[in-house]
Amino acid sequence: MREILEAKLTNGQTIQYVKKEDPPRGGMKYTYFTPDKAYVVQFFNDPKVGQDPEIHKRIEAIIGKYNPTLPEEEGGARGNSRPIAQYFAGKYCWPVAIVESPEFGIVCPAYPGNFFFGEGASSVLELKGKDKKSNWFTSRNRKYLEEAELGNFQHMLELSISLARAIRRMHQAGLAHSDLSNNNVLIDPKSGSSIVIDIDSLVVPGLFPPEVVGTRGYIAPEVLTTMELPFGDPRRELPNVHTDLHALAVLIYEYLLMRHPLIGPKIYSKESSEEDDFLALGPRATFIEHPTDQSNRPQDLHVTTKDLGPYLEELFRQAFVDGLHHPNERPTALDWEKGLVKTWDLLHPCSNPDCTAGWFVLHDPKHPVCPFCGTSLRTDDVVCLHMKSAWRGRQGQWVDSGMVVVYDRMPLMKWHILSNVFPDEKAERSLQAYVCKSEGRWFLVNHAVHGMMSPRGSLVPVRGAVALTDGAVFRASEEERGFLVEVSVGH
Repeated sequence: MREILEAKLTNGQTIQYVKKEDPPRGGMKYTYFTPDKAYVVQFFNDPKVGQDPEIHKRIEAIIGKYNPTLPEEEGGARGNSRPIAQYFAGKYCWPVAIVESPEFGIVCPAYPGNFFFGEGASSVLELKGKDKKSNWFTSRNRKYLEEAELGNFQHMLELSISLARAIRRMHQAGLAHSDLSNNNVLIDPKSGSSIVIDIDSLVVPGLFPPEVVGTRGYIAPEVLTTMELPFGDPRRELPNVHTDLHALAVLIYEYLLMRHPLIGPKIYSKESSEEDDFLALGPRATFIEHPTDQSNRPQDLHVTTKDLGPYLEELFRQAFVDGLHHPNERPTALDWEKGLVKTWDLLHPCSNPDCTAGWFVLHDPKHPVCPFCGTSLRTDDVVCLHMKSAWRGRQGQWVDSGMVVVYDRMPLMKWHILSNVFPDEKAERSLQAYVCKSEGRWFLVNHAVHGMMSPRGSLVPVRGAVALTDGAVFRASEEERGFLVEVSVGH
């Protein structure tokens, strides 16, 4: 029979939890579920934590005025509407209350079920009920997982966007995670979703200093290099927004390329493995794909950042070449979000049914080859929409706004129609048009756009279509910010 206990919250309410002899225990807390498993009640391993008034203040601020999952009208983050709060509620396990007795602790929503391994997750490892931490999917453990758990490249790109957006929103509020790592981000490659956990240790710059240094492999080099200095030494670097950005880049690299960006064959010290590890991830860290220093480059790099397209190749260069030892040079979470979204528009399904990736980034129409399996596309299946946006203040002039690679049954959303729409948490996600291939010909079918114009300048009605022929030029919308679209086929 289950023993159900009751915890008292600082807001005067109570919450029930199910007592367990050996509860799940992390580095800082141990966890009990509520009877309905909708929430978890977490108590700190160190009872002294509850005696620190600064920790109380920090968690209260995190639960309240810095909370992106709570509308502003209910005490959440400034400017947060109810729909946006609901959107971000799915991106974090954000604390909702403080427990004052029987011990100091917090209450958080339980992870959604898709972030736990179910039956048949692995025939070798006992994974049922375990969290889907990132390292299960990006390390050697990956080979023990069932194929259905692995998702595909499109899903990994999708969850990368989700993570970048979550970190961007956190940073917009002035918060830093401080321990962003494969332990504190759960992913579900089957659905392309991610969720950030362990929120209660967030750093509020200028108010609440970090409590943790981070996790090996994700600690920024400057933090690792100076961590032996006394805590109050001005030369010591502590976790902040910039160190989050290093960890974010590492995670995205791992998701898309299934390897760590700094761990290569180079030996930095023969004194000890600890010294070698410290140098490899700290003061002498070298990107395994460094464009000029190939001393840490593995010999078996078949798929590289170049294969991910120009946007991500540039961001990874900024993160691991320019910004590796210069924190101010690192791309922001918004930079990552924008680059990942642009890369999403370059995705194309691989025609090889046995390709494990399923999708690839078709960034070079002249060489449409899947880097994961080597399969080439037929030239007549390479259809690209070159998007032009109106040059404001210059009538009739247009500027390049990127490329969209299309495939059969591809949906087009509002951000594919209007240049002033970005697919963030505020964007309307209704279908505007879609691409189809019929009898060897390609068409863009108007689903909901009022004002789409054909290459001849006539109105394309809803349920009408534009033939996507090589060299065709048409307006996606007559609205002021509507894209001018130039079509190329086979080149």
